[in-house]
Amino acid sequence: MIAKRYIIKGRVQGVGFRYFVYRKALQLSIKGYVKNLSNGDVEVEAVAFDENIKEFEKHLWKGPVLSNVIKIKITEIPNTLNYSSFEIRY
Repeated sequence: MIAKRYIIKGRVQGVGFRYFVYRKALQLSIKGYVKNLSNGDVEVEAVAFDENIKEFEKHLWKGPVLSNVIKIKITEIPNTLNYSSFEIRY
C-alpha cells in the first residue's frame, strides 16, 4: 500500500472536482479524502495499492469536463494513515 498527498492547482473549485475525485476513488478502492483549500487549490490524501494510485493520478490530471488542472504537487507520505473509506471534507 502507498500513501500520497496531492495538491492540485488550476481551475479545480466550483467545477465538481471533489465529487469527480470521490467517484474515482470509490471505483479504484482508494481510501482517504479530498477537500478544497482556501487558496483555490484542492488537496487529496490517498492510500491504495500502487497500480490503483497510478490510475487515480491519471484521473486527477484529467478532472471533470469544466476543470483545468495546471499542476499537481505529489508528496509520498508515511503509510500510517488509518482511513476506512474515502470522503469529501469541508
